[in-house]
Amino acid sequence: MEMPSISRPRALAYALVALALLVLGGRALTTGADGAPVAPPGGAGLEVVEPEGDAAAEEVVVHVAGAVRQPGLYALEEGSRIDDAIARAGGPTGKAVLDAVNLAAPVADGQQVVVPERGRASPAGGGGAGGAATGGRVHLNTATLEELDALPGVGPVTAQKILDYRDERGAFQSVDELDAVPGIGPARLEQLRELVDL
Repeated sequence: MEMPSISRPRALAYALVALALLVLGGRALTTGADGAPVAPPGGAGLEVVEPEGDAAAEEVVVHVAGAVRQPGLYALEEGSRIDDAIARAGGPTGKAVLDAVNLAAPVADGQQVVVPERGRASPAGGGGAGGAATGGRVHLNTATLEELDALPGVGPVTAQKILDYRDERGAFQSVDELDAVPGIGPARLEQLRELVDL
C-alpha cells in the first residue's frame, strides 16, 4: 500500500500547527485559569515568602548637647547606647569630660544626652553662671554618683542604686520613677522633687 505523498509546503504547515499545539498545551499546564503561574506537581518550585511586619528597626530620637562637635537631635536604633549618641553627634570635643557620662547606658526616646565640658559648670549644677549655688537641679539621666550623693537624704549607697536603676531600665521618663529605687520612698521623693529633673 502506497503512502499518500504530502507536498513540502503542506508538511511544513502541519509541523507548525503541531508546534503551536505543543506550546499552547505546555502553557495551559503551567498556568491557571486566571493566567497566574501554577506550581508544578509535588510542590517543587520556589516559594515566595513575604516579610512579616515592618522590617525597619524601631528608632528613638535623642538630643545630644554639651561638649560634642555637632549638637542636635539624632535618630538612633532602639537599644543604642550613650556612646552611640555621642558618636552620631560628631564625637566629643577636646574639652569633653567623658568620665562624667555613663557611655554604656542605653538611650531612651526623648532623652537629652549632655556631655559636660572641662572648666564649665556641670549640667547637673544648672550650667552657666548660676550653678548649684543658685538652685540648679540635678539631672537624673546624666548625674554622676557624686552629684546624686550631694542631694539631701541621698548617701553614696542610694546614689549608686539610682545609677543602677538607670543602667538597668534606661533613662528616667519621670521624676516619679525615683519612688521605684530602693531606699527612696514617697517622703524622700517629695523632698527631692524640687531638686532634680530629667
